[in-house]
Amino acid sequence: MKGLAAGIGVVFLSPILIAGTGMMLASSADAVQSSGSFSSCLSDIDSDKVAEQVTKILDGASGKDVHVEGLDLPAEQVPNAQTIVAAGLSLDVPKKGQIIALATAMQESRLRNLAHGDRDSLGLFQQRPSQGWGSAEQIRDPTYASEQFYKHLLKVSGWQQMTVTQAAQAVQKSGLPDAYAQWEELATALQAAIAKTFPGGGDADGKESDQDKQPATTGCAPGQDGSGFGRIPEGSVPKGYSMPKDADPKARKAITWAMQQLGTLYQWGGSCTNSHGPDPMGRCDCSSLMQQAYAHAGITLTRTTYTQVNEGKAISPAHLKPGDLIFSRGTAARPEHVGMYMGEGLVIEAPRTTKPVRITPIKDWTILATRRVL
Repeated sequence: MKGLAAGIGVVFLSPILIAGTGMMLASSADAVQSSGSFSSCLSDIDSDKVAEQVTKILDGASGKDVHVEGLDLPAEQVPNAQTIVAAGLSLDVPKKGQIIALATAMQESRLRNLAHGDRDSLGLFQQRPSQGWGSAEQIRDPTYASEQFYKHLLKVSGWQQMTVTQAAQAVQKSGLPDAYAQWEELATALQAAIAKTFPGGGDADGKESDQDKQPATTGCAPGQDGSGFGRIPEGSVPKGYSMPKDADPKARKAITWAMQQLGTLYQWGGSCTNSHGPDPMGRCDCSSLMQQAYAHAGITLTRTTYTQVNEGKAISPAHLKPGDLIFSRGTAARPEHVGMYMGEGLVIEAPRTTKPVRITPIKDWTILATRRVL
């Protein structure tokens, strides 16, 4: 596989291709560096459609006849994605690691082998010679750059329990640490489509841990991320919010009760049984807010985030509904914080000591797990 990966890098990054795209790369680099994130969340990607379009490119189709949402130059980007997956397979990197690498390259270079970037950053992953990633010539070799990314990733303790964003940031140390999440669903579809083109590549799932089989954690809300409400004063309901009409009746009761606690101060270990009363221990912490909100809807939840993360069933963040629990901080298996999705890209939470129960946009959350308890 090592030879295969290296061969792919040579075939798809020939002098003809580089020369033909040189002018494009020069202009696109500035766009990549100046744009911190994609203009919208890429959710509900049609994996079968991606696989069909990827196959066309790999079979030699012209880029003008191919469309993959999120890729504006598929004839260039898909071969680079193939090189990244091939390098991962050659190093026996699990599927999740390959997805992390693809999402990272999408954010850093839009899957283009850039000749320049911020300071001395170069290539697919915008690695820097001055930071020990290799010589400029080496970094511009997509196979070398991919292998270096994987070698650094594999040295990160617990990377398989991290979200894509957390793992990518642990390697890249980016100034935009939350930007990788938006590419996870497309990266997942690309990895699945490309891996099948290699002998044994479709069997990569056998190398995964249980954590790899958890739902994708993109950080994207279904169609919106709450940013449209602007700054939300702590303890208030954002102007214009209304609970979705199709929300489950029990979810409506839970959310309504939780909203009645807005503005009350957080209390670690508090029971949330009298948040407006004089006893601090009657106030809410994050998990007791969830427990009591659902208790008022006739649903029994356990007391802590460590146990609530096992309640109900796991669902994808791309398909959140009002009332779903969202977990962050810590790890997916042992999260340290929980909030409740309200619809319209908003989450209600009891955040931490000295802070009140409040509503926040989901874009501010690094999602580790999501559960539906209804």
